[in-house]
Amino acid sequence: MTTQELANAFTQLCKDGKFEEAGKRFWSDDVVSREPMEGEMAMIKGRAGVEKKGEWWYANHEVHNVKVEGPYVHGDQFVVRFSMEVTPKGQARMSMDEVGLYTVKNDKIAEERFFFGSAQPK
Repeated sequence: MTTQELANAFTQLCKDGKFEEAGKRFWSDDVVSREPMEGEMAMIKGRAGVEKKGEWWYANHEVHNVKVEGPYVHGDQFVVRFSMEVTPKGQARMSMDEVGLYTVKNDKIAEERFFFGSAQPK
């Protein structure tokens, strides 16, 4: 599978709202996930840890809508843009804009790295 084919399939699952399925299908067992923050969620190694990060996200955020754009492919990497409206537990509803940079090795996503564009109260 080419990076373009993987990126297209991964992104389509995300566009269809199947984020968990996209991860289960395409993350490598030793995937690394990096967030632009400090603390224990800044870097997570391994499929089990990244799956738990996703579980934490959905347990602590009400997701109202998500717009997914891309993929934009270059070599063994691709970018996907996520624009969403969420309500974090105990906080006001907000809009968020971020991109994920994904690195592919051996037909799997070996690393995902997120960059935040903005988070605005609604």
